[in-house]
Amino acid sequence: MDAQKIPATVITGFLGSGKTTLIRNLLATANGKRIALIINEFGDLGVDGDVLAGCGDETCSEDDIVELTNGCICCTVADDFIPTITRLMESDRRPDHIVIETSGLALPQPLVSAFNWPEIREQVTVDGVVTVVDSAAVSEGRFAHDHDAVQAQRVQDESLDHESPLEELFEDQITCADMIVLSKTDLVNADRLDFVEGEVRDATERRVKLIRAGVDSVPSAEVLLGLGIGTENDMAARKSHHELHHEDGHEHDHDEFESFVVEGSAISDASALAASLTSIIEKHDILRLKGFVEVSGKPMRLVVQAVGRRVDSYFDRDWQANEKRGSQLVVIGLHDIDETAIREDLLAALV
Repeated sequence: MDAQKIPATVITGFLGSGKTTLIRNLLATANGKRIALIINEFGDLGVDGDVLAGCGDETCSEDDIVELTNGCICCTVADDFIPTITRLMESDRRPDHIVIETSGLALPQPLVSAFNWPEIREQVTVDGVVTVVDSAAVSEGRFAHDHDAVQAQRVQDESLDHESPLEELFEDQITCADMIVLSKTDLVNADRLDFVEGEVRDATERRVKLIRAGVDSVPSAEVLLGLGIGTENDMAARKSHHELHHEDGHEHDHDEFESFVVEGSAISDASALAASLTSIIEKHDILRLKGFVEVSGKPMRLVVQAVGRRVDSYFDRDWQANEKRGSQLVVIGLHDIDETAIREDLLAALV
């Protein structure tokens, strides 16, 4: 890797895999290294950037955080990513390292390939791609398709792809990795964790460093940064399903997924909300739900993070004087989710 270029680390992984938690710890352990952070979210409400804002203090101030919410970064490289990198290079606060958190629905391959564009290839290089994998989700089989169900569908429609959108994303994000972090290992017993590791290793033909991480063992900046790979020069062995199946230039899209924001009022009982959200997620098969909630009588805002049936919440900071209060939740699911019914159920819970 050219020592004169600024290194960039791409952190990818499916919805709710633990990317933001990983970055929080990275910033906290950066030891004075100036980090510029680019955050891409699927949906109109930027949650991760708001959660991370200021957590790096001088290492990564709010001015060093750029949020891209116009869609998955893999589809908006020319419109969003290239101009953002260009502005960072021209900034008076030129970073020592760039960290990019992709949307949970993004293919990392187009983003990494963009580092070969003339506008940035002389100034920036990919230090490495870190893929975060939710151990509990893999253990529960959330990324494995039902072969019998797929075959039954193929009888009805022979044009159907063999693999599901979730499995393709899972494999593509692993295929592009230089390091894989198995997150939430404390939620999985030893035997299942061995199974998860086998599933992950089977998803790529390349030998990739794998790290197990639980609540008390999140990798530090020393582990995540400084890999020195230059990943943009090694993309031939990391092709995504889309690239393999659409070499004619057909554009990748995210028609398989839907995202929308539900806004509500303050709630009276945070514990009751968690129970209601669990029920709603199960009822509508929601993939990801996250956002901020106002709790009556509390000066701090409640952060809500839900992945599958797991709902976590915590108070992170006081509401700001110029900040709009209330509740805002981002909902992400497959394209056939019933937005109207979900809105009704969520609004009934946000009271």
